[in-house]
Amino acid sequence: MPRSSFRTHPVVRGFDRAAATYEQGRPGYPPSAIAHLGRVLHLGPSTTIIDLASGTGKFTRALAPLGAARVAVDPVAGMRRVFARAVPDVPILPGAAEAIPLPDGFADAVVVAQAFHWFRARPALREIARVLRPGGGLGLVWNIREESVDWSRQLTALMDRYRYARRIPRSRNRRWRLAFDRTDGPFGPLHERVFAHVQRAPRETFVSRVLSVSVVAVLPLAERSRVADRVRAVLDRDPATRGRAILEMPYRTEVYWAFRR
Repeated sequence: MPRSSFRTHPVVRGFDRAAATYEQGRPGYPPSAIAHLGRVLHLGPSTTIIDLASGTGKFTRALAPLGAARVAVDPVAGMRRVFARAVPDVPILPGAAEAIPLPDGFADAVVVAQAFHWFRARPALREIARVLRPGGGLGLVWNIREESVDWSRQLTALMDRYRYARRIPRSRNRRWRLAFDRTDGPFGPLHERVFAHVQRAPRETFVSRVLSVSVVAVLPLAERSRVADRVRAVLDRDPATRGRAILEMPYRTEVYWAFRR
C-alpha cells in the first residue's frame, strides 16, 4: 500500500505551499524534445509511461501527443491536488522515487522532469528498474535557463542566495550522472540531446517562476514578498524587460535517456 509520507529533502516540502505558483510560473516543454523522447524510448499508443515526481503535471500534459497510457507519481500532497485539477484524465499516486507504488514490470518507460537531482540516485535507479519491463527506458529532462541573458543571470543570483544557504542541489549540477557510470548498475549508457526552448509569458509569470523555487517557497511570507519585489525590480530596470508586457526567457531543454539492462 502507498505510504502517506515519504523521505524527501526538507526543502522539497516547500512545493506543497507553492504548488499553484509552480503551475503558473514554470515553463512547458518543446514539442521537439517530447517527440525525440518518444522515438528513442519507443513510446506510442500501446505503451505505458510513469511520470515520476510529476509535480503539477506540466510534463505529463506534454507527453499526451505520444498516445501512451500515463500514470503519475509524486510525494507532495499540494502538487497532487493541483495535478488532479490540471490533468483529470491521468491518475496520480502518492509515492517517491525510492518507493514507487506500482508493481514490478508495470511500465515501458519512466520519465522524470526537473526532479532527478533531488533523488538518492542509486536507490532510485534500482526502484525505477523494478517497475520497468525488460529493456524499458528511463528519460530525464530539465529546462535550464540560458545564462547568456543578463536578466536570467540576475534571477539566478537572487535564487542562489537562498540555495547556497541551505546547500540545495542545483538542476545543472551533474553529480547525479555518477550513478549511471557504475558498470553494475541497473541501466546501460546514458545518452543526451539538447533542444532550444523559449518561455513567452507576462512579466508576473517570471515572478511566480522565482517564487516557485523550493528554497524560496519555504521562506516566511514576508520574505517571499521581498523576493517578489526584488524580481520586479530586476524586470523594471533591465533593458530587455523594462516596460514590456510579454517577456521571453530562453532555455535549453536537456534530454537524457538510458535503458534497463
